[in-house]
Amino acid sequence: MPDPPEELLQRLREAGEVDLRALLRELAAELDVPAAQAVLRNPHAGEEVVRLLANERRLLASYEMRRDLALHAATPQPIALALVGGLYWRDLVAAGLDVRIRPVVRRFAEQRLIERLPALAVGEKVAIARSASPHVLQVLRHDPTPLVIAALLDNPRLVEGDLLPLASAETARAPVLTVILRHRKWGHRYPVRLAVVRNPHAPVALALQHLPLLKKPDLRAVASDPRLALPLRRKAELLVGV
Repeated sequence: MPDPPEELLQRLREAGEVDLRALLRELAAELDVPAAQAVLRNPHAGEEVVRLLANERRLLASYEMRRDLALHAATPQPIALALVGGLYWRDLVAAGLDVRIRPVVRRFAEQRLIERLPALAVGEKVAIARSASPHVLQVLRHDPTPLVIAALLDNPRLVEGDLLPLASAETARAPVLTVILRHRKWGHRYPVRLAVVRNPHAPVALALQHLPLLKKPDLRAVASDPRLALPLRRKAELLVGV
């Protein structure tokens, strides 16, 4: 049917539980996507209503409809899982963060997103890193691109426990460690600073700048660490008074 009149859209958005189910049984075969989306915005749109919409294959031809059904709190789990797999990465990010939808669906969305990460452009991974869920961040922290790590560091869901393995990893590259140590928040966290300074791949000049900020026991550890550059160890010895 053509775009529904505003009166019908309003009825679909505001109908009570019983009236909404009755309307759907009567009109399901005629509803277009805007009308079906109005139904999903109705707070009384429960599992039965969602099933009625999901059974209309012509509605599922619309990506927007598949997305809205996948992310609806009342969508039965098997239907949501079938739809989530085909979502774009931006919507997979949203699904992984939406606590209104079922945990199994959120986890599946996160896994689908993780599987797609290797094929995504740097700009796309940067956008994901800024807002992704903690589970996705644990995978993104292994990305070798400084731009991606810089975006990850700005994600409010990042916690110190997820960052420390990267800061101390001997596989971490110098540009990534530089981004961490220069970050306005994480570069001032003592455990993070210590992990980077003690990383053999940290740029020596930058590590030397942060060395005076370390505590004496940690300076002794730096001075005695054969993995670290000689100038760094000697400076640590001077600072600790060895």
